[in-house]
Amino acid sequence: MLTIMKFGVIIAFLFSLVSLSFLVLKTFSYGKKKLYAEPRGDVKKGIVYAFGKGMMPWEKESARNHLPTYIGGIFYHTGIFLALLYLLGAIQVIQLPAAVILFFRVLCLAGFLSGLALLVKRIFSPVLRALSCPDDFAANIIVDIFLILSFLHTLRPAPDITLFLFASAAIMFLYIPLGKIRHCFFFFYVRVLFGIFYGRRGVFPHISYKV
Repeated sequence: MLTIMKFGVIIAFLFSLVSLSFLVLKTFSYGKKKLYAEPRGDVKKGIVYAFGKGMMPWEKESARNHLPTYIGGIFYHTGIFLALLYLLGAIQVIQLPAAVILFFRVLCLAGFLSGLALLVKRIFSPVLRALSCPDDFAANIIVDIFLILSFLHTLRPAPDITLFLFASAAIMFLYIPLGKIRHCFFFFYVRVLFGIFYGRRGVFPHISYKV
């Protein structure tokens, strides 16, 4: 059964990867907007800004005004990334050192608690609840289940927990192209476009003009 679920995770991952790649390629079908204004900045500097300083909370009004949520998001996404790496190790049946397992354990738990806190905030905040759709809750719950099972697997990598971990991973991979979790893939694509557009216009990074 574990072998079947293992292949199920791999197939679900490939489905997710192919679907996300198709969605990205589909955006090119809308054509490229012609820009008439002369460039005032550097595209490469804009991209560097988008992935560097532009990610800092003081560069984002929403993050600057909600710093605990921003920090929780960092722990959440870090936990997800490491849980995916841990899943790869579980599929390959790699024997990890105790220190590495402890590292995964701590950050998977931190990611789960952060995700749970963000879910609770979305439920009890009238503003967030009004802005939310079913996908917002489903995506959070699916990822939270994957994180807590990853954490439990670091404590007890028994076949029953492994089976549940693989099942949750497969469900998550299948859901990614259908819901908001796909932003994990589109994030990099969008940040590059952001850097290109605003870098070319000289908006980011800011240009110092001499008077």
